[in-house]
Amino acid sequence: MTDTKLTKNQTVVVEALKLAGRPLSAYQILDLDAVREKGLKAPLTIYRALDKLVARGLVHRIESLNAFVVCDHEVHVEPAAFMICDACKLTIEFPATTLRRAISRQVSKFNFQVNTMHFEVTGLCQDCASAA
Repeated sequence: MTDTKLTKNQTVVVEALKLAGRPLSAYQILDLDAVREKGLKAPLTIYRALDKLVARGLVHRIESLNAFVVCDHEVHVEPAAFMICDACKLTIEFPATTLRRAISRQVSKFNFQVNTMHFEVTGLCQDCASAA
């Protein structure tokens, strides 16, 4: 994460994600009244802001949902991992230290070049499992 200030658009997008409290797609962000009222009306504007926020580590892309969520941790040394509830879409971020080490051993063993690592576990959160 860098100390550089956020642009207006980045601030609007990250605040929208914080208020939502759940993963949102770029189009779901764009559909929020609070976002439109701040003048963000084009998908490209949202995607540009999200790209910068992801690059800075302030937002994570949840691959399986094609959505974005605010980072729960201030600084990342390891890739983040996520537990995602299939029912309510609650997303819980947790450190992936042990997962990364195990994968790194296999990567080294096979001389594989890694571009990105995504760790996502789906299932039911405690509330949804209790309700089922």
